[in-house]
Amino acid sequence: MKSVYSFVVTPIGKRYNNIKKVGNKELILNTEIFNHQYINRKAKVISIPMVSDTNIEINDDVIVHHNVFRRWRNVKGIEKNSKSYFDEKTYVVQPDQIFLYKKFWQWHSPKGFCWVKPIKNKDKYTNSQVQENIGIIKYTDGSFKVNDLVGFTPQSNYEFVIDGELLYRVYTKFITIKYEYQGDEEAYNPSWAQSS
Repeated sequence: MKSVYSFVVTPIGKRYNNIKKVGNKELILNTEIFNHQYINRKAKVISIPMVSDTNIEINDDVIVHHNVFRRWRNVKGIEKNSKSYFDEKTYVVQPDQIFLYKKFWQWHSPKGFCWVKPIKNKDKYTNSQVQENIGIIKYTDGSFKVNDLVGFTPQSNYEFVIDGELLYRVYTKFITIKYEYQGDEEAYNPSWAQSS
């Protein structure tokens, strides 16, 4: 199957990641189909668009938008699949729904996105664990260097856990400043992200 403008992907694992193994038992974390935090975002590329300028190739692992595999209920309460659904193992994905792709065991960011590690808040007068709107570049589209300390506009970051690390996906156009390192910046990665 090939699409003119879209990628065709298959989920890696199930559609939802709502089960954790605790010892020899399974713990169901969530039974809702609506909650985006428990939807699988990992997929493998089956085919690439016929008309496209992309570095993504067949068999690359990708991180996709949470609505790709999500199920939802319409106003009558009937369960429906996303518009990406073709069958249980085949989904048609728009290029802007792919946020990361893996080549040679290394994640890469497509054009338009950067991935930022949050940094620990050193201000003792707030109860926030992280500094707001600032972080360290982890994956870049080439606009910045890895490990650059950057600031981004409020409410422009979207939280992901990638390989046990809490990261923010930020549109490159919303990164507004590059800071100089002070030397005491430390990445923040909570224990709940490491257990994913």
